[in-house]
Amino acid sequence: MRRGIVAFSAFTLFGLGLTGCALKTFEQREPWRTQAEQTCLARGLVKAGEDMVPMKEIDGPGVCGMVQPFRVTRLAGGTVALKQRMTLACPIIPEVEAWLHGTVQPAATLYFGQPVVEINSGSYACRGRNNQVGAKLSEHAFGNAVDVMSFRFADGYVVTVKGGWRGTEAEQAFLREVFLGACNHFTTVLAPGSDAFHYDHLHLDLARHDPRGLRRICKPLIKFQPQLPPPGTPASPIRRKPPAWQPAPEPAPIDVEEDDPYGVTPMSSRHAPGPSRVARTPAPAPPPAVAAPRPAPPRYATAPDELPEAAPLPLTSPAWSSGPIY
Repeated sequence: MRRGIVAFSAFTLFGLGLTGCALKTFEQREPWRTQAEQTCLARGLVKAGEDMVPMKEIDGPGVCGMVQPFRVTRLAGGTVALKQRMTLACPIIPEVEAWLHGTVQPAATLYFGQPVVEINSGSYACRGRNNQVGAKLSEHAFGNAVDVMSFRFADGYVVTVKGGWRGTEAEQAFLREVFLGACNHFTTVLAPGSDAFHYDHLHLDLARHDPRGLRRICKPLIKFQPQLPPPGTPASPIRRKPPAWQPAPEPAPIDVEEDDPYGVTPMSSRHAPGPSRVARTPAPAPPPAVAAPRPAPPRYATAPDELPEAAPLPLTSPAWSSGPIY
C-alpha cells in the first residue's frame, strides 16, 4: 500500500512538473513553423557571427523548441546590446532588426536626440501563454516571440515600458511610436492596456492567427498620431520637437542709416537709389518747459488744534498677511 502511495505521489509530482513547463502532449507542432525556419535559413536572412551564434536544435520538452536556434547578444550590427541574451528562431530576428532600424532608432532620435544602445528583453521559454498552467503554448515556446521591458539610451537614460507608458510626455510618445511601429512588423503586438498580463512590457511575436498568416493583433487601441513616416514611404528628415521652454528672440538690429523708424515704407523703396528716396526734415526742438507755479497752501476753516482726529487703524490683518496678527 505504501509503495503504491509513493509511486502515485511521484507520478503526480512529475505530471505537475511537466505541466509547469507547458508540456502538452496532445499539442502538435504546426508544419508552418518548420517551413518558416527553413525558408529564413535558406534565404540567409540571419548572418552568423559573434553576436549571432547558431545553436543545436532544441527538441522538446513536448513540441517546444526550434530547428535552428540562435543565441543573440547584440542587434543592429552590434550597436544595440541586450541586457540578457536571447534565444530566438531565425524568422523573428530580421523583423526585430527591421523594427529597430525603421522605428526604434528614428523615434529615439526624434524624442531624445540620441540612439538606443541597449534593450532589456526576454525570449525563449517553454511555457503556456501568460505563464498560465494548462494554457495554449506561448510563441515564446518556439523562439518566435520577444518581450521588451526597457530601452537604454546613449547617455544612460532608461525608459521602462512600465513607468514610461504613463511617464513624461517624451517617454509616452516614444513608447507609442515604437508600439505602433511594431504593428507593421509583427503579427501580435501587446502593450500596457491590452490585458492584465502586459502592463510592464511589449510583447512581439510572429504567430499565425489564420491559415494564410494575414491576420494581425495590435492592442490596445490608442489615440496617437505617429510622427514617423509609415514604412515604405520615402525617408524624410526627422524634425525634433522643440523644447517646452523657448528663449526670447533677440531684438532686430537697428539700421541707423534708415530713416523709417516705424517701418511704414516698403522695403523696396527703402533701398531704392537716387530721387525715389525721400529725405525727412527733422522736427524743430520743443521750447523748454516752464515750471508751473506752486499752489498756495490751503486755508483751514478751523485752527490746527481743531482738525478732526485720524481714523483708528483697523484691527484686521493687512491683505498681504498670511494670518492674524498676534
